[in-house]
Amino acid sequence: MEAVDSSPTFLGRVRFEHLFIVIFIVALILRFFFLDLKLFHHDEAVHSWFSFKLLMEGTYVYDPVYHGPLLYYTTASMFALFGDSDLIARIVPALLGSMMVLLVWPIYRLGYLGWRGALIAALFLAISPDMVYFSRFLRNDIFIAFFTLLLLVALLYYLEYGQRRYVLVAALAAGLGCCSKENMPIILLIFGVFLLAAVVLKWVHLKKGWWVDFILGIAVIGAVGSLFYSSFGAHPEVLWTGAFQAIEHWTAMSSQQRLGGPPYFYILLLMLYEVPILLLALVGTLQAVVCALFLWKRKRPETEVLAPVAATGEDGAACSEADSVVLGEEGVVSCKTPVLSEVMDIATAECAVMSKPESESESYSGLNSECGFESESGVEPTESPGSQEDVAGEVPSIEAVDHSSRPQSRASALLARAGSFCGDVDRPVFDRHLGFTLFCIWWMCASLGVYAVIGEKVPWLILHQLLPMIFVASFLMSRNKAILALVLSVFLVVMVLHVAFTPADISEPIVQVQNSEELRELFRLIDAGNATAVTSESVWPLPWYYRGDRSEKLTYLSSMADNPEYFADGKYDVIVSHNPDGFSEVPGYLRTDVIRQSYWFSIYENNDRLAAYYLFRDGKLGSVNWNIFVPLETGSGTDISVNGNA
Repeated sequence: MEAVDSSPTFLGRVRFEHLFIVIFIVALILRFFFLDLKLFHHDEAVHSWFSFKLLMEGTYVYDPVYHGPLLYYTTASMFALFGDSDLIARIVPALLGSMMVLLVWPIYRLGYLGWRGALIAALFLAISPDMVYFSRFLRNDIFIAFFTLLLLVALLYYLEYGQRRYVLVAALAAGLGCCSKENMPIILLIFGVFLLAAVVLKWVHLKKGWWVDFILGIAVIGAVGSLFYSSFGAHPEVLWTGAFQAIEHWTAMSSQQRLGGPPYFYILLLMLYEVPILLLALVGTLQAVVCALFLWKRKRPETEVLAPVAATGEDGAACSEADSVVLGEEGVVSCKTPVLSEVMDIATAECAVMSKPESESESYSGLNSECGFESESGVEPTESPGSQEDVAGEVPSIEAVDHSSRPQSRASALLARAGSFCGDVDRPVFDRHLGFTLFCIWWMCASLGVYAVIGEKVPWLILHQLLPMIFVASFLMSRNKAILALVLSVFLVVMVLHVAFTPADISEPIVQVQNSEELRELFRLIDAGNATAVTSESVWPLPWYYRGDRSEKLTYLSSMADNPEYFADGKYDVIVSHNPDGFSEVPGYLRTDVIRQSYWFSIYENNDRLAAYYLFRDGKLGSVNWNIFVPLETGSGTDISVNGNA
């Protein structure tokens, strides 16, 4: 007789840790693969140029137009270590975007996320089109997103353990965030309001002497900010002028609406790129609100709910304060001492009594068929606090009772039935899952509201609204909900491949004003010649791509835009002029091409076909165009394509 093979299968050996590592590797690949595939955006070129200047000249002065100093010092440091290039400039953003996935782990270990919820949150962070795109993009917002998540983790650990080191980490994250961009104080305000409310309502209890840690944290934030904003002591005057400059500048930008849009601008972007996360966040919000109401109703004093019923046992003796009133068969009232394994659900009219399993290690059985709910059983992967899964379908069993003698309101009955969402309510970690999600809902809604009001509408600001939305979407992640999330994630993957890995100009609002890939043809002409004249007022990204010794190849002559006779001596091998405002003819030169210098998705050009655009992403682009001229003898012997984008 052959022995039965009891060795575990491959799937049986897969643990939470293995899946989490796989997701992190996916995040690394999506952020570092072909990191220099696309030319620099206008802002990336500006940021890299100032970082290169900081490295070469050692000078930097804070200017709110270009945001905080941290990006410039970190990028200059990377240039010093590895050389200056597009790829090197984008390494820090890509690294920070990848590490955000790792920060889900400590939240899970503290028990604020179930294991399925943690995996889905990590997956969404890894493959979100906006998270990936702006992790491959040298702007300040991925810095802010990373430091915001680090701040959250540090605060959760401080509230859990009360150790001062976590305050130092939180303060360092807040300080570096403030050194990255001027919207970090908005995030600190959102966090602070919720924390204050939680303390006042006694949801959170601070340790004795917390005020000492608070003062220390403020001191650390001040020290970090002073160090960077003063340019390490070179410009101390910025410490008392910088804040006023920032407020004045961004108030003016918001009122001018230089890059304006409707209040629902970011909702449209979410519908373009983050549909699965948006939909699951709506479901998570509904579930969290229902569960909060359901839990509040369950925890109401039972004497108030059962006031019409005499609280006496079968022998006529009154129930003691330690006993609970149990409504048995045929309306018989009895006394029962409450224990951990049995909890009465007074709030429900459709399904009256919820029985908890004898131990937490047992899987929960489903509700009976009369309630119309589907049951599931879950397997906990680890013994850690975070492994207590928030599975919506796994709920204690229900015994039907005759409730005709106790009429219920329609609202109460609906709440009772809606309580099926909250089948995990009796598990020890459910309060943590729900409390964390309610905070994320506040964080999400406050962010959506703030950025809806701010007049400056730019795509990278969506990161600060998307980050809390991902955690809301991960609430009560049952098996079926997780499968749905995985299926919907196909949309995210397709959009990531489209927006981040298409080596051509794309018709997408996510690009804002992106430098065109057609500039590579101009770079080829400039590299082949000795002197190039640029007469356009808009010159970026040329100063970045022709920096240092290579800058000698370019001469910027914006004042010559209306005087083509200036070039009659044939001194320049290439002439760049704006189209159509520049000149269309130059004596002795041939106009070989009209190229895009930069481009953007134009809502005005696609307003009559938005549905078709959403499906095919083939909308018309707005652009800034350049005329390219070369000497007649060069142009006649050179095969240069004319793309006709005039």
